[in-house]
Amino acid sequence: MKIKPFKVEMWMNTYENDAVYNLGETCVDSLTVSQLLTLCGKDPASYLPSLGDIRLSYGHIEGSPELLRGIAGMYKNATPDQVVVTHGAIGANHQVILSLVEASDNMISVMPTYQQHYSIPESIGAEVRPLQLTIENKFLPDLDELRRLVDKNTKLITINNPNNPTGSLIPLEVLQEIVEIARSVDAYLLSDEVYRGISADGSYIPSVVDLYEKGISVGSMSKVFSLAGLRLGWIVTASAQLKEDCLRRRDYDTISVGVLDDHFAAMALTNKDKIFARNREILDTNRAILDNWVNATPEVYYQKPQAGTTALVYYKKDIPSRDLAIKLIKEKGVLVTPGECFEMEGALRIGYAYDSKQLQQGLDLIAETLREL
Repeated sequence: MKIKPFKVEMWMNTYENDAVYNLGETCVDSLTVSQLLTLCGKDPASYLPSLGDIRLSYGHIEGSPELLRGIAGMYKNATPDQVVVTHGAIGANHQVILSLVEASDNMISVMPTYQQHYSIPESIGAEVRPLQLTIENKFLPDLDELRRLVDKNTKLITINNPNNPTGSLIPLEVLQEIVEIARSVDAYLLSDEVYRGISADGSYIPSVVDLYEKGISVGSMSKVFSLAGLRLGWIVTASAQLKEDCLRRRDYDTISVGVLDDHFAAMALTNKDKIFARNREILDTNRAILDNWVNATPEVYYQKPQAGTTALVYYKKDIPSRDLAIKLIKEKGVLVTPGECFEMEGALRIGYAYDSKQLQQGLDLIAETLREL
């Protein structure tokens, strides 16, 4: 099986360690173990020695009961027996796509999105039909275009909600229309919801699992939980057949997640309201910094992100996005992600959920560079 290079991951692998101002980071400012314990109401000094009693076995092969309950609690009606635990959301997407899609199928993927959603099915010979998101439509799916793209051989529709890289959030009424289109051709609907959980107003963000019997949600501890180092994600689906297929594939490529990953993830999920309160404050502060900068910088424009941790910012200069991004990291120490990594030229993905001071300084250096051009 030949597969295209994973552009965004290759970019980060090459340049992330050189960043002075990291605007490529997509996780909300990562927690230390001590910070996590404190947020969860535990004293690090007295709690950490107890970790010495944890046996480093395979642990619960399919996830501990506490972890499964915590993941199910991210949804309105999900139950622990609808959860498959994976190595990050990247493992979850891989499991679902390879378990569902065959070379004889077609599938629809929104664009831009995380490259797994179109390069993995392409690599096995399936037909991938892109559903292009545009700034003119606020980076929301065009429902008429989606209706034209589906047919009786459409096995899967994939969306990314909130969207990476644009930060768009699909309203409930649009999500319900997407569900009806999927149902009309009996297709599965996979929603990569790794940025789901923290809304601007604190309200619940609906999931496709809440709305559709063939809906599939993928999530992780990385982005909105600030715990990417746990490398823990999940699939949630009401389809017993899909769950069984994923578990059988999981025997080949996962077996189980680490017992310490399971332990800390279960603790964080139990205390998600406290973590989300901390992270909402960071996001609200930094989203305002980004918005003020865009409005004050005539060389750029964007569709203001509604959720998530990233924005797609367009620039008014005649330079390829990769060349501009290399110029920024080499000359200014500013890491951003070129739009080219998402098949979107003339734009940069900016992660705004890290350190506020770094964000402002990095944005100012981007504006300086654009003016120099």
